[in-house]
Amino acid sequence: MGAVTVSPACYILPLVNYSRRDLNLLFPAAVVAMNAATKAAAQNTPLMSNTYKFEDLAVHPSGPNRSRPILQGETHTGLPIELHMTELAPGQAPHPPHRHVHEEMIMIHEGTLEVTIAGRIATLGPGSSAFVASNDHHGWRNVGTTRALYFVLALGRDNA
Repeated sequence: MGAVTVSPACYILPLVNYSRRDLNLLFPAAVVAMNAATKAAAQNTPLMSNTYKFEDLAVHPSGPNRSRPILQGETHTGLPIELHMTELAPGQAPHPPHRHVHEEMIMIHEGTLEVTIAGRIATLGPGSSAFVASNDHHGWRNVGTTRALYFVLALGRDNA
């Protein structure tokens, strides 16, 4: 018995006969669907590799404190990510203690922060970090005599 060859065309349009009129009717719907898919993909474009010079970061003053947004977007897996830097004056807190759904990490570059997470208090200096899990009540304040400079990395969304 000889080998059977199958035309690739049978995989494209199996068991269906399309007329040119049918294809002309389907074409506008296909264009609309492709445009919608392209628009959705553009809105969910992951962050691209980049560098961020300190002197180029916008400064947002808040009383004696300052913050600098660095990046905000999504990773290639769709995980929302936001990074900012805060300069906190002695005795100051960025905001009252609170909780939220997204996870958060702080990394201290200069100064001394008293960090409270779920009732546990730690005093952290340069090079130290803290991780805040989802919905843990947390806050921090500068307990040093100089400005504290730290980074906040937020991971995830607050809506379900």
